[in-house]
Amino acid sequence: MKKILISTIFVEAVGLAALMPAPWKVDAAPGKLVIDSGFSVAATAYSDARLNSAMSRMVSRVSRQTGIPMREGSSKPELLIECREGGTQFPSLGEDESYRLDVSPDNARISAITVVGALRGLETFAQLISPGADGFAVPAIHIEDHPRFPWRGLMLDVSRHWMPVQVVERNLDAMAAVKLNVFHWHLSDDQGFRVESKRFPKLQEFGSDGKFYTQEEIRQVIAYARDRGIRVVPEFDIPGHTTSWFVGYPELASAPGPYAIERKWGIFKPTMDPTREETYAFLDAFIGEMAALFPDVYFHIGGDEVEETQWKQSPAIQSFARAHDIASSHDLHAYFNRRVQELLKKHAKTMIGWDEIFDRALAPDSVIQSWRGQGSLADVAKKGYRGILSFGYYLDHLKPASSHYAVDPLAGEARDLDQAQASRILGGEACMWSEYVSEETVDSRVWPRTAAIAEWLWSPKDVKDVASMYERMESLSRMLGWSGIEDRSQSMLERISGGQPVEPVRILADASEALGIEGRRGVRKYTSQVPLNRFVDAVRPESETVRRLERAATRIAAAPSALTTELPELAELRVKFTEWAANDARLRPLSKDDILVAELLPISRNLSVLGSIGLRALEYLQAPESNSGSWATEQIRALEKLQTPGAEVTLAAARPVRILLEAVAQKGSNK
Repeated sequence: MKKILISTIFVEAVGLAALMPAPWKVDAAPGKLVIDSGFSVAATAYSDARLNSAMSRMVSRVSRQTGIPMREGSSKPELLIECREGGTQFPSLGEDESYRLDVSPDNARISAITVVGALRGLETFAQLISPGADGFAVPAIHIEDHPRFPWRGLMLDVSRHWMPVQVVERNLDAMAAVKLNVFHWHLSDDQGFRVESKRFPKLQEFGSDGKFYTQEEIRQVIAYARDRGIRVVPEFDIPGHTTSWFVGYPELASAPGPYAIERKWGIFKPTMDPTREETYAFLDAFIGEMAALFPDVYFHIGGDEVEETQWKQSPAIQSFARAHDIASSHDLHAYFNRRVQELLKKHAKTMIGWDEIFDRALAPDSVIQSWRGQGSLADVAKKGYRGILSFGYYLDHLKPASSHYAVDPLAGEARDLDQAQASRILGGEACMWSEYVSEETVDSRVWPRTAAIAEWLWSPKDVKDVASMYERMESLSRMLGWSGIEDRSQSMLERISGGQPVEPVRILADASEALGIEGRRGVRKYTSQVPLNRFVDAVRPESETVRRLERAATRIAAAPSALTTELPELAELRVKFTEWAANDARLRPLSKDDILVAELLPISRNLSVLGSIGLRALEYLQAPESNSGSWATEQIRALEKLQTPGAEVTLAAARPVRILLEAVAQKGSNK
């Protein structure tokens, strides 16, 4: 058998670009297992309801993925699962997720200690299915695989913008596809309280605009996640970010009400009163109710961005602080956290919170989620506490997948930790804050970039070939469609075009990249009630089209002498630049009486200019003699203006054009 390196070589050797996260050990062999209508799955050892459900889902998924109707009752299963035990009733931290997958022309076999390990192997098998000359098949292969970190999560904020159950469940399916195992559910914030409380019904009645999960729906999601080997960790952010709590229960606040659900974004003054025993009595009863609803041992209290104004302005709170030798708001926050931790322990829960909760007085089993970076994480680990990293994994900034792929929980200051300290860093979580996403757009903001983070958290740390990552991620993005993910949906572009031809709008969208939270702040007066239905909301964070053109432009720039022949990359660039140059004339007529298209006119014009510059650059590169250096330098300066964001997007199309212009300038300087 031939061992395969996890790089672009791996992609070529295995014959499929979608295996992500990359396994720890891969050996390829001759042959393939054909997938036909007789495909079935069977357990050869331990089995339970969860594994039976997973096997049934696998057959249905393979049928959707291949388009082949599957016959029931196959006498010779093609995929066998050998599992030793069921593991815990609900997924737990540190549960064995390892598996081995062996595929031959006769059959495939997944071997795992636990059902969760078998679930991970099933996802790998599904990714290996691809069409070939003789139909669908899986290459003969031997894989041994296990996670690098035990905590690999996705945090989804459903408070600022509501996400229905079906959105949550399809994202759980996508999480399972890339072997993430923690769903961190951010369920309360200033803009909404999203869980039914039967003990305190005014929380959802007054704090949710009627958009909340019933307790039965919560149980449904937890069961759905459990069947996919995913833990569900709830977050109820306290003592700050609590305006929605106070709409129904103003007595919890540090200043008199009345209060209303917050519609804007930011850090707000309303904060729980940490000095009244009634606050802790309320939290005791609430935590008890939620602890019975959420089975995971970890309970997230948020604890971030606590605004001290109400504390400072309250005579009663300041009097309490003096009486208890509490010198600062930081110390008062620490006092609150210790009291809450006592309540959590009473209800058999372990506290997890953001950086701001960290204090040496916390119980040693506390977990700190760091948005501040590896330095903060390393400090926590050195002091004997466990932590997870989210710094560098904030999806709402819409950074490219490559930037997330460069962030390692054990890099930076954490690199110098000893073995015991490093073991306290449990992993990391991608974070999808929802100020600028809705149920319609969230998939395109989470996927497929989260797969890059998932790979860092699962695969060996030396798996870091960015080109391979992108190639596999693009293929995975298409495969996630079989899980119901809608990151590639064109329906919003259809709406924007208003029943007119959508192609000019699509061409502009493919050449653009949406700005993230930092780029959108202050551009418009956004609130939770402003529709997210514009071009920026339809445009993806990264342009797959532009990335492909960058590769083509880089090859051409590296071998200008080869341009005397018609390279495939040359033809691809010429076709795309011609399309860009002509697109403005096609899009402008659509803007009449369509405000959503009208705002695109400046960037549409700039795209056409970029297309013309790109065509001219190709001409200069093909010319045997050229005095084009000064022209290229002038055009490079012009790119800065053409790349100026408009309609809250930037023209990624400038990147391949810049590569060619730099090659033209270099050619001119050599004359």
